[in-house]
Amino acid sequence: MNRYLLPLSALGTVVGGAVLLNFRGRIWLCHPGWSAVARSRQLCPPGFRDNVAGGVCPSKATIPGKTVIVTGANTGIGKQTAFELAKRGGNVILACRDMEKCEAAARAIRRETLNHHVNARHLDLASLKSIREFAAKISEEEERVDILVNNAAVMRCPHWTTEDGFEMQFGVNHLGHFLLTNLLLDKLKASAPSRIINLSSLAHIAGHIDFDDLNWQTRKYDPKAAYSQSKLAVVLFTKELSRRLQGSGVTVNALHPGVARTELGRHTGIHGSTFSSTTLGPIFWLLVKSPELAAQPSTYLAVAEELADVSGKYFDGLKQKAPAPEAEDEEVARRLWAESARLVGLEASHVSSVREQPLPR
Repeated sequence: MNRYLLPLSALGTVVGGAVLLNFRGRIWLCHPGWSAVARSRQLCPPGFRDNVAGGVCPSKATIPGKTVIVTGANTGIGKQTAFELAKRGGNVILACRDMEKCEAAARAIRRETLNHHVNARHLDLASLKSIREFAAKISEEEERVDILVNNAAVMRCPHWTTEDGFEMQFGVNHLGHFLLTNLLLDKLKASAPSRIINLSSLAHIAGHIDFDDLNWQTRKYDPKAAYSQSKLAVVLFTKELSRRLQGSGVTVNALHPGVARTELGRHTGIHGSTFSSTTLGPIFWLLVKSPELAAQPSTYLAVAEELADVSGKYFDGLKQKAPAPEAEDEEVARRLWAESARLVGLEASHVSSVREQPLPR
């Protein structure tokens, strides 16, 4: 028994320390006198926070009168992004599948920001019909669209398919936003200078676009690989769209917001494991970003004046970085665009409205 005493004591110290840090952090985060971001700052020392959890949007720019659409804005990063942009004076539209949660989020944001120009609209990115209905309503009712934040996502879900038969992660994360963005391009161009922000993931570096089986109909389904493919597709879409929008006054950039404590990881399995939840959970809770901090990169790309002419780039948090090599392959990007347009039935009029730019030789 004695030979197990030291290892067990060490394990107990680590686990106990993590739990204490977790408990202590929760006390700090509950202090009523601190804002959400300030509470996140108190959780870790500034240097540690900047390296692990990322910093706060450095721009103080406001966006009064500008219309913003944030997909998947009823919870997590999307909700916090909508909050940040509403706080800066934007006319914010929360585009969500679950209208009960969406309405509740809109009410909360209006109450906390005192900005009454925050509204909920139905959008199901797993339905091409819903996307077309949402875009038609926006085009009819809104005078302008200045900022589009393509935030919504699903991650490592079982082998589900969308209403139209696409693999769920590829369908929602890429194809849904591909169609939505194209349908709103006329509004975005008419409102120029305007911006599109696409949320990707660091996982894109493990991705590969399999044009022979984009929807995992012949291969054995791998939820991690499918997620990585979908997020690689987001970066490729960003690159190709930026190339096509040169001179239009519309910029588009992709970003990795960081790993955040949100509902997105519901299918990853950590919460289903008692060991992971009790032993590793407190450590992850300490190290992983809060939704407030994870929303800072989206906010930065949406408002920062110094990024007005930056387009076609990939950001890791607040810093511009080079994406994976395949994400910069222009031939792959062009082929993915054409295949995506075919899959979603994008009309030729919409395709031709995005100015074609020749590939450099």
